[in-house]
Amino acid sequence: MRWLLRRSSEVVLIGGTSKLGFNEFRRTVVSSCRAVLLPRFGGPEVLELREDVIIPDLKPNEVLVRARAVSVNPLDCRIRAGYGRSLYEPLLPLIMGRDVSGEVAAVGNSVRSLCVGQEVFGALHPTAVRGTYTDYAILAEDELTPKPETISHVEASAIPFAALTAWRALRSIARIKQGQRVLVVGGGGAVGFSAIQLAVAAGCHVSTTCGGESIECILAAGAEQAVDFTTEDHEQSIKGYFDAVLDTIGIPETEKMGINLLKRGGHYMTLQGEAASYADTYGLTMGLAMATTVLMKKQIQCRISHGIDYQWAYMRADAEGLDEIRRLSASGKLKVPVEKTYPFTQVREAHEGKDKRIVAGKVVLELN
Repeated sequence: MRWLLRRSSEVVLIGGTSKLGFNEFRRTVVSSCRAVLLPRFGGPEVLELREDVIIPDLKPNEVLVRARAVSVNPLDCRIRAGYGRSLYEPLLPLIMGRDVSGEVAAVGNSVRSLCVGQEVFGALHPTAVRGTYTDYAILAEDELTPKPETISHVEASAIPFAALTAWRALRSIARIKQGQRVLVVGGGGAVGFSAIQLAVAAGCHVSTTCGGESIECILAAGAEQAVDFTTEDHEQSIKGYFDAVLDTIGIPETEKMGINLLKRGGHYMTLQGEAASYADTYGLTMGLAMATTVLMKKQIQCRISHGIDYQWAYMRADAEGLDEIRRLSASGKLKVPVEKTYPFTQVREAHEGKDKRIVAGKVVLELN
């Protein structure tokens, strides 16, 4: 196993001696580590913490990260319960997790922007099968960015997956601009709250629906209006029309509301795309084809009836987006509040807390 390590004054090959004339020394190879594996689908009890999971060789563009904190996303719980089984079942057992914050332990030989010992944070693509619930996570160079010194590993690990999902919708699909009006349906969750902060940072006028317990935090983040969906009638409370609607709830009622509140030429984006559910029901090939047909039909209908764009929004790795997220996080303009942390060894308890809604907010696992 040979990985290129970069420090400010030396280049070292793990398991070998530098031939570049700098400080020559040998370093012990870390060949295995702890990881949380999903051997089968089910409740939190199916998660297994194993001590000797092999660390694979790095590809040229990959980075080995010594994880210090990893967050528990709703997607993690859904995958564990069987969501996306058409894709993941043939690959079991797989390592759970998407977000990570830690230090660079090694880099592939084409990596240029990061070096060993640097604190970083980032997130894997939703379809990654070697996740971040592990002592040593592997991510591509463009899936990581330097961690701001102003935030902790716990705070950093809560941000990237949710914020990149929001960034993909608002900046990549809707291409929001200063002065536009943005509605976030479900602004109290991690993606919704990230979307609010990204839209405010872009100079947009932001409204949102949320639970009453989130209103104070959302208004403090810069939203101009926060409507409590449990007590207020949105049809009476939300006035005017919007350039973009991000629907993090994605049920028929919120979809109808969002579409009806859009200006002509506006963008409706939902996080509840149906590709995975169709693939799970009808098989990967037929299911994805059916999902594409359903999406195209909705897009045509919305274009004809309302003159708007309709999209399913998914998280994607995006170096530009991650760089903006880093800058906003460093300046305190983007944060995802963490409600509870668990030791890495209590991953089952963390998932149970999310499943049973014992913990409503963001959950993070801390690693020694």
